[in-house]
Amino acid sequence: MNIIQNFGPAMNFGSDSMASDWMNAEASTGTSIMACEFNGGVVIGADSRATTGAYISNRTADKLTKITDNIYCCRSGSAADTQAIADIVAYHLGFHQMELGTQPKVETAANVFREMCYNYRDSLVAGILVAGYDSRKGGQVYSIPIGGMCVRQPISIGGSGSTYVYGYVDAHYKPDMTKDQTVELITNTLALAMSRDGSSGGVIRLGIITEAGVERRVILGDELPKFWEG
Repeated sequence: MNIIQNFGPAMNFGSDSMASDWMNAEASTGTSIMACEFNGGVVIGADSRATTGAYISNRTADKLTKITDNIYCCRSGSAADTQAIADIVAYHLGFHQMELGTQPKVETAANVFREMCYNYRDSLVAGILVAGYDSRKGGQVYSIPIGGMCVRQPISIGGSGSTYVYGYVDAHYKPDMTKDQTVELITNTLALAMSRDGSSGGVIRLGIITEAGVERRVILGDELPKFWEG
């Protein structure tokens, strides 16, 4: 008896089966991202899991993208869309910096992102957090969700994991926190989001942006804060 032949219809892995879900899906950053202003700069953070449908395509993705020496963005949504937008904005700000002879302002970068996301809102799936430091307004965070709105916020979270941690952020955020307090808040928040959201995971990547420059940190999986898990 040919068992494979007898059970063939139930084991069909063609285009209509579960196997095609990740094979045909667009690469997505899944994502938990976060940025917060503190007294002297900003801290940005993100998980490192990229998904293609239900398949984890990358465990070590870097969702903190350099735009200029003093401005970074956190990317959520389609990996291809957000990478393309970040490259285009960095290109425009490079020309802007040559014309001015000084570093671009964070607000300028946020508005270039806003214009891109709004003009192509029907084609792009991109949620962006723009964060950085400049001499005029210090540390700043701008949220640009899908659709192209732009608003400055002292603390902002985004991505699929953010829905699990809004209450935690509301309960623990305080204005004028120190750098260490801000790093701790972002680390704990992202660890909680990663523990609940199936599209978030991996390591936590952090960036601390101040007048002195950018400090990058990585918190490995066995170093993540531990919380009760039911």
